[in-house]
Amino acid sequence: MTKSYWIKDLSLSGLGRKKIYWAEQEMPILTSIRERFSVEKPLKNLKIGACLHITKETAVLVRTLREAGAEVYLCASNPLSTQDDVAAALVDEGFHVFGWRGMSQREYYECIGYVLSSQPNITIDDGADLVSSIHKLYYNTLADEISLIKNITGELSGREILKNIMGGSEETTTGVYRLKSLAREGKLLYPIIAVNDALSKSLFDNPIGTGQSAIDGVIRATNTLIAGKDVVVVGFGRVGSGIASRCRGLGARVTIVEVDPINALRAAMDGFRVESMLTASKHGEIFITATGNINVIRREHFQVMKDGVILANAGHFDVEICKKDLEELSKMVEKTSDHITTYVMEDGRRLHLLGDGRLVNLACAEGHPSSVMDMSFSLQALSAEYIVKNFKNLPREVIPVPREIDLLVARLKLKSMGLELEEMTEEQKRYLESWYLGT
Repeated sequence: MTKSYWIKDLSLSGLGRKKIYWAEQEMPILTSIRERFSVEKPLKNLKIGACLHITKETAVLVRTLREAGAEVYLCASNPLSTQDDVAAALVDEGFHVFGWRGMSQREYYECIGYVLSSQPNITIDDGADLVSSIHKLYYNTLADEISLIKNITGELSGREILKNIMGGSEETTTGVYRLKSLAREGKLLYPIIAVNDALSKSLFDNPIGTGQSAIDGVIRATNTLIAGKDVVVVGFGRVGSGIASRCRGLGARVTIVEVDPINALRAAMDGFRVESMLTASKHGEIFITATGNINVIRREHFQVMKDGVILANAGHFDVEICKKDLEELSKMVEKTSDHITTYVMEDGRRLHLLGDGRLVNLACAEGHPSSVMDMSFSLQALSAEYIVKNFKNLPREVIPVPREIDLLVARLKLKSMGLELEEMTEEQKRYLESWYLGT
């Protein structure tokens, strides 16, 4: 390993520290966990390799992990999501940070290589690029990104990297999909906690955090008025349902495109129009994808779209809107602004792609509000502690966040909001525990 960090500009650290301070004021659960960690040091002498969006919220998490005794190596989980001033502030504080906004694919995977060179004990991933890289190295997979990583890791083998790993955690729906695929094939090499699936994450971060921040990205990039617009949301899962709800709240007419009959029925019962992608393509004005799948908007859809449509993606990878088809159909491509690429079709229609098809909330805005990331990153911190205490007994599977951790985070969040829970009486507890009391 030849670098202790690799970022854009260290001189930006002053502004980054101010941003981190702002986030900390909105993240009381994580800062309270940090206070305990600073005394107990549950991660003492351990290395954590993290592949996350390098934002002010992530900075609060890595500060907490260091207070727990860990040495943290952090790389970007998306080429366009890094806040360069935050990265500079973290390096100035002694963290090993690898990433900047606007990385090439080569640089992206080389940064993953630097994190893997540290031979971490715990991995924290957002999209599973870090974990999948470890597995590709271990299984000697022939892939372009692996050759880039090997340029950095050198003679260090996948087996050598793996031998120190106790376990890991995954932040996103897309990442959990990938890891469960590994597990189904019997190839998952160490236990991964699916933080994404915890109720205090999936019911809040996904629909509420992404619901707001995705629209924030669209508005910041375009300054378009959402009220009165014909918005098509592709996917009505945890993320898409939140985006649809908030678009409607802003006055949009919302259509849902779904492949899952249960989700489609739920959307219909919630009052949304439900159509096929081809039908919706003919009338939509703003399209937001949230499926985690590939090419959900493609050639036949672009060919029937109206002039001036806005295309945005809220899924983890830039594969949902087929950029290859856009390029082949267009007679001219122009950069309208830092966040908008305009594809001019042969007939003169203009299709505007936001953030190069990457996560619109991070490519064009600042990502989730700090207060919702407070819950998600508290789960990450507590999951790391759980792994250290229990890794010898954990199966090589994708495992859920322990129920007690999930409930603790929810209780702490309620407390931080000044809210209180009702308590069951002993009579009520006995009633729920009995089987013979009926009508």
